[in-house]
Amino acid sequence: MRVVTRNSPATYFQDRNGETGFEYELVKRFADDLGVKLEIETADNLDDLFGQLGKPNGPVLAAAGLVSSEQRQQQVRFSHPYLEVTPQIIYRNGQSRPTNAADLVGKKIMVLKGSTHAEQLAALKKQNPAIEYEESDAVEVVDLLRMVDEGQIDLTLVDSNEVAMNQVYFPNVRVAFDLGNASNQSWAVAAGDDNSLLNEINSYLDKVEKNGTLQRLKDRYYGHVDVLGYVGAYTFAQHLQQRLPKYEKHFRTYAKEEKVDWRLLAAIGYQESLWQPAVTSKTGVRGLMMLTQNTAQAMGVSNRLDAKQSIMGGAKYLAKIKDELDDSIAEPDRTWFALAAYNVGTGHLDDARTLAKREGLNPNKWLDVKKMLPRLSQKQWYSKTRYGYARGGEPVHFVANIRRYYDILTWVTQPQLEGNQVVEGNLHVPGIDKTKPPEDNPQL
Repeated sequence: MRVVTRNSPATYFQDRNGETGFEYELVKRFADDLGVKLEIETADNLDDLFGQLGKPNGPVLAAAGLVSSEQRQQQVRFSHPYLEVTPQIIYRNGQSRPTNAADLVGKKIMVLKGSTHAEQLAALKKQNPAIEYEESDAVEVVDLLRMVDEGQIDLTLVDSNEVAMNQVYFPNVRVAFDLGNASNQSWAVAAGDDNSLLNEINSYLDKVEKNGTLQRLKDRYYGHVDVLGYVGAYTFAQHLQQRLPKYEKHFRTYAKEEKVDWRLLAAIGYQESLWQPAVTSKTGVRGLMMLTQNTAQAMGVSNRLDAKQSIMGGAKYLAKIKDELDDSIAEPDRTWFALAAYNVGTGHLDDARTLAKREGLNPNKWLDVKKMLPRLSQKQWYSKTRYGYARGGEPVHFVANIRRYYDILTWVTQPQLEGNQVVEGNLHVPGIDKTKPPEDNPQL
């Protein structure tokens, strides 16, 4: 079954778990229900997506977060709805907040070309000709939110589910007001008289609505934003004393076996789980080192929630990634590249290195490649790569956080002079007054 979609975080993209995205998971279950192989194709823009449906030997289904409209119903047939969304005007925090359509006058507005949002603005412009806006097929929703966040445009119009999913990445983005009523997303099939596929789709969507599968997918992708950031030096100092001693021997043992620094391994564990062995993320990665099921199996881990096994698997995986990197990448960059690949996958890392090379930068230097990774979330760049969309900013933060944790761990575990004896640091935090906030502890 050939399906066309968009390469975006709300629809379909690749991460360290492989292919993922709300639409992908929903349509993959449909293909499995039918007992057929799923083939995913991505369209360059919405016009291209609708144009592909119905072509000889083309995709038979579009699963791309589509909202029905009178104009679109002339091109395709829509399934039963599966997700209610509300179009929302988005503005930048610190700017005056628009409260109604009249406040759109004089603003620089951009929306996706061929979208129902463009149709909405066209209708508004008929009522108020002073409203101006631009349609672009060179961007995706994440680009529009970023452009508002950075002040490149004043406003955009996107659906509520995509705002919820992406807002955490754009701290300046705010919802101004809902534009119109809620609408429903549906799948689309080509126009025609044969309803056999549409009937199967509707039967499937009704079933997953009834058995709770659809709600679980909604909760996973839109209910929470699963991003683990830097929790602060004060909290880290507490966890260093209360949690790390339970697992330090495992970090030391398996780091030694795999010839990696145990403190680096411990820093990864902290970034991934805050040294909590029973954690399960919304994306299905589990355990202290947050291993995917496939990675765990490949590394010989039978129980991802067992701290010892998880650390062993994480050590082996890090060593494997590091060993498979291009020989031209030298230390210390090799370590930072390995950490980035641990987070986002080697395919997306290779894409970023390719972009760096095209820009005249050094694809073997982390300082250069980390500038390119965020571009993997921008359509103008990821559309030219092999592996497509990725949350490219995440591995940059991932590596930065781990380096910070690693630096602190190196400091607190280096040989300390106690009396007349030099002893290895024993995970107390010298010089830190836990009664004071982090800003008053210059060591951190």
